[in-house]
Amino acid sequence: MQWFKKDAPAPKEIWDEPIEGPIGDIQAAHKIREICRSAASSAEKISGAADRSHAKIKFEVERYERAAKVAMQIAIKISDGLLRDTAVRHILELCLQANHTTTARTLFRAIQSKSISDDVLKQHPSLGTA
Repeated sequence: MQWFKKDAPAPKEIWDEPIEGPIGDIQAAHKIREICRSAASSAEKISGAADRSHAKIKFEVERYERAAKVAMQIAIKISDGLLRDTAVRHILELCLQANHTTTARTLFRAIQSKSISDDVLKQHPSLGTA
């Protein structure tokens, strides 16, 4: 009986699963929401880290970055403006959980819906400055 398997494959993440064929806007928005929920624990773990290159959190940083990257790639393909803005908001929230404010500000500027951007500003007033 082996207790510590070195060759065990890493668990497959939702963002690593291939997307079969074209998906609709609603399915893409659901996928982004699932990705952001799955990566939230990693984002929280790295939020307080002073040095993101530290070996203890390297896995969490890579996991968060992969999730955010895939979510952004999916969001770009959403044609409906309101759904895209909602999806971008989920990604923005993930970035804020990871204390990655530079990316969050960039994503905030990408939101075109006035109601969504106003709501984000109510929750995160610091995004409106600078």
